[in-house]
Amino acid sequence: MLFDLFRLVSSIPFVNILKEGSLMYTASDLRKGLKITIDNEPYVVTAFEFSKPGKGQALYRTKMKNMITGLTIDRTYREGDTFEPASLEERPMQFLYREGDHYYFMDNQTYEQIIINEDGLGDAKNYLIDNLNVKVLMFREKAIGVDLPNFVNLRVIKTEMWVKGDTSKADYKPATVETGYELRIPPFVQEGELITIDTRTGEYSTRVKE
Repeated sequence: MLFDLFRLVSSIPFVNILKEGSLMYTASDLRKGLKITIDNEPYVVTAFEFSKPGKGQALYRTKMKNMITGLTIDRTYREGDTFEPASLEERPMQFLYREGDHYYFMDNQTYEQIIINEDGLGDAKNYLIDNLNVKVLMFREKAIGVDLPNFVNLRVIKTEMWVKGDTSKADYKPATVETGYELRIPPFVQEGELITIDTRTGEYSTRVKE
């Protein structure tokens, strides 16, 4: 029975079991997209290169991005180096409202409210409207980012007037939506209309029929 348990544990991909029972990655597990903890902060591997110089030890060269600050670092590791996985959790939440630079979210299960500063949201702040359901990324019980739906509907509050049949202007014109986000939209879209925006690119997708 003990042998079967050992065989099961040793077959788990990408992790090693330390004596104290915690799961750890090794240098050979490094790959693009892997999330690890360095100096008590979460990082994601954005680039990876393996090399083995002659009879020397294998080298694992990486670029990693800090998931809190966004800064990128270069690190080289050797075979046998170990890393703690980044204990990340996604929680379904609803955006409630904004107060200055503070954005308030409510956990859909516990109804607990959390605050994320504007700097921590990045571009996500451009698409947040009241009652929007999102996924909040947590690291050790601290909110570090927001995962948005791929598409959101926002109302145009400012744009140029367009006269039907006017072909003298460009195919797209500047516009501002209710969150303050600025983008370019087709000339036929008018102020007050609802549009769909692709949050992955920040670009206009379609006009919403109301």
